[in-house]
Amino acid sequence: MSTPPILVDQIIEARWIIPVEPDDTTLEHHSLVIQGERILDLLPTEQARQRYTARETTVLGEHILMPGLVNLHCHAAMTLLRGLADDLPLMRWLQEAIWPTEARHVGHAFVHDGSLLAAAEMLKGGITTCNDMYFYPDATAQAFARVGLRSVLGIWICPSTSICTKPPRKWPTACGTTASGPSPGWKP
Repeated sequence: MSTPPILVDQIIEARWIIPVEPDDTTLEHHSLVIQGERILDLLPTEQARQRYTARETTVLGEHILMPGLVNLHCHAAMTLLRGLADDLPLMRWLQEAIWPTEARHVGHAFVHDGSLLAAAEMLKGGITTCNDMYFYPDATAQAFARVGLRSVLGIWICPSTSICTKPPRKWPTACGTTASGPSPGWKP
């Protein structure tokens, strides 16, 4: 007597799956079995069809399924400054173009909107997690949460640049925090 199939939440059938381990491996015609928020199994699709039944099945007949990529260093909101004097050497670019522009335009809304655009671009490129450091991390957190991008956020310490040349008592506000902690609305 055969064993009845196990009911699971989701099965993703893919033409190719590239796992993290073992190295240098591409699995063809395999399925990922998901229960709750956990990967329960990874096995050939024909075996998955015999062993499991799913509430939801996604067939990616000509796709590669792989873990999300991680962007380890970004200033997401700076997508709004893309192309600005980008032909200059680094220090001239920072001192003559970026820092003065930031001093004029960077605020909560600028960072939120730039981070939202960057998050969409990262997700489209397969990046599911990023490490971002810029001003107003609460604005970045709100943008990333809106689209489901995971992140580690930090405050850019820049005592010699435009925004941080404000008197030190104003640094926490420019950096999205208050003396007593994160700005209102901050949700880690």
